[in-house]
Amino acid sequence: MVFTTDLSIEKILNKALASQRISPEEALILFKEANLQDLGQVAHQIRLKKHNPKQVSFIIDRNINYTNACTASCRFCAFAHWPGDKRIYVLNYEVIKEKIQELIDQGGTQVLLQGGHNPELKIEYYEELFTYIKAEFPQVILHALSPSEIEHIMQISQISLDETLDRLIKAGWQSLPGGGAEILVERVRNILSPLKTSSENWLNIMKAAHKKGIKGSATMMFGHVETFAERIEHLNRLRDLQDETNGFRAFISWSFQAGDTPLSKDINLQTGEGTGDGLDYLRTQAISRIFLDNFENIQASWVTQGFGIGQLALFYGANDFGGTMLEENVVSAAGTINSKSNAEELTYQINKAGFQAVERDTFYNFKV
Repeated sequence: MVFTTDLSIEKILNKALASQRISPEEALILFKEANLQDLGQVAHQIRLKKHNPKQVSFIIDRNINYTNACTASCRFCAFAHWPGDKRIYVLNYEVIKEKIQELIDQGGTQVLLQGGHNPELKIEYYEELFTYIKAEFPQVILHALSPSEIEHIMQISQISLDETLDRLIKAGWQSLPGGGAEILVERVRNILSPLKTSSENWLNIMKAAHKKGIKGSATMMFGHVETFAERIEHLNRLRDLQDETNGFRAFISWSFQAGDTPLSKDINLQTGEGTGDGLDYLRTQAISRIFLDNFENIQASWVTQGFGIGQLALFYGANDFGGTMLEENVVSAAGTINSKSNAEELTYQINKAGFQAVERDTFYNFKV
């Protein structure tokens, strides 16, 4: 493969093509100096080795935000409200049932159930909710909560992490999304979300869940106050945990959506190196595919980038187009308009990019 970069970068890229692990120092060089087209070519070649070159997967899912009450006060969030605010809610069972039935009617299989740090909802609420959902819809996969929500539940319920996980599993919990990761570096977290779980606790909760058989996804939200080195530190911590547990099915990255968020109103906090635009997104995803050599699936984020960049992402390391997101409230609250779709639209967009669209489930089993 012919590269347009200098010899040192060419050496790093050829190392990756030879299935040799690159170091964090080498990844940082790629962030700062490598040609975007070269990164895309290498990331795509690695993706082709891992997956059917002709196919791109997607899932029919729905994101249900069961509550918007939250005490985390994240500076990047325009969705949640402090308890006591007149705008807060907790969805009742009938509303949740209607939402899941709509998903089922469209052939859906996954419910992404996430909310905030609601101080009124202890472990019993989640046990009852999960039990109810699985009784009504046994075929639906509960891809639910996040490490930060789990930490909040165990704290307000005054029980251990082990007990929290065991009780959720018994109630029907099946998969753990990677929400709340943002950037797994304390300097960044102290700016963005000082009241949310620490990097170490996020990783430890993931590790504990993986060891109990609850696998899930890993995420990264970038393009705000972090440096390129901090993006790499985040990726390295995910790679290390994956080496230990093999508990991540997929990696998803997306750029910060400023919109009507507290962070967008404080320009003094916006000190990161990256722009968070489409080119920065493609660079970040390509390097993620190159660096995360122990991750099978990389998901394109059409929700934050739009379908155009989402299609390009399929040539920058992604093998999966994500979900239909029949409902999405969090990034749309920040002003993103590409937050909902359906199976027909995702199939069309994947096919338009030159691939065969294949429906999957949460566990990456393809629909026959």
